[in-house]
Amino acid sequence: MQIMRNGDVLYVGHMGDFGVGTSVVDISDLSRPRVLRQIPVPKGTHSHKVQLAGDMLLANHEQYPYRVGVPESSGLLVYDVSRPAEPRRIGFVPVDGLGVHRIWWDGARFAYASARERGYDARILIVIDLADPTRPRLASRWWWPGQHEGDRERLPDGHDVGAHHVIVRGERAYGGYFDAGLVIYAVAADGSLRLISSLSCAHGGHPHTHTALPLGERNVVVVTDEAIEPNCEGAPKHVHLIDIRDETRPREWTRFPVPKGDYCSRGLRFGPHNVHENRTGTFQSDRIVFVTYFNAGLRVYDTGDPEDVREIAHFVPEPPAGQPAIQFNDVLVDRDENIFVTDRVRGGLYILRGTMGPWHASAT
Repeated sequence: MQIMRNGDVLYVGHMGDFGVGTSVVDISDLSRPRVLRQIPVPKGTHSHKVQLAGDMLLANHEQYPYRVGVPESSGLLVYDVSRPAEPRRIGFVPVDGLGVHRIWWDGARFAYASARERGYDARILIVIDLADPTRPRLASRWWWPGQHEGDRERLPDGHDVGAHHVIVRGERAYGGYFDAGLVIYAVAADGSLRLISSLSCAHGGHPHTHTALPLGERNVVVVTDEAIEPNCEGAPKHVHLIDIRDETRPREWTRFPVPKGDYCSRGLRFGPHNVHENRTGTFQSDRIVFVTYFNAGLRVYDTGDPEDVREIAHFVPEPPAGQPAIQFNDVLVDRDENIFVTDRVRGGLYILRGTMGPWHASAT
């Protein structure tokens, strides 16, 4: 699942109830990565999302399978990775419920996560204070009206309103909230969130709005839907370019081109999911966007002309043995344009090399 790089080490999160949370992978030789160790998780729990800044690593604990039984551990873990190959657990924030799903943290005092807590319908956003990483604490929450069991508002039957995660840039946070679409927040000094606006690009069915990535100072946001249903079932999923020059009234500018091919017949999921999030210390661009597209692999887009977003590269390998199609899930691009991509089923980790002008990817 999610990938973070710390020098010659990768931290790779895993989903699924099979006892492995995070793999620590040596990439000192990019052509020959090797697993150094794997951090275990309790039965009924997975730890598929990681965040890294400085000498600290955050990882989630969430029940898996979702909404079944009671997890043995649910919350947010804090590791000391001053020795990159030897993560040492130093803190934990318990969550009373099914646990933490995805996190955003870039080294500041506050981390932001989506979580399933008791008393709330679906995932909400929680803010975690890391001023003392050995004693992290829940600082505040934000939820869509109607998610809390005590709210007077009621969400419609059959809804899928729930937080996925936010990306924080200065005093703003941008996120996906599934059926509610793109959400834009003001971030206060105490880390708390205040909703500025939202925009749903749904056109029938559930959009499963997943990620919202602001592109530099251009006043545009890339928003991905998540293709959850297999075999192209459910509403079509897209990547959207959103105009936020007036952040109180975001509007859809255009949609990214959909990969052409027989992907719906290949099986499993087809559609967008994650993007390279332009994290500090990684590849930075306000124009080039990397998108994992499940069985359509990795797609790279040039958004320089908002009226004409173009696909400029892609990488679609053959699936591993016993898997009907690849399922590219997460992507991280380092400052040297090395690309790390994961397959959510059994394909593992792919390491690619990119070159700009014209940009292309080839497997190493």
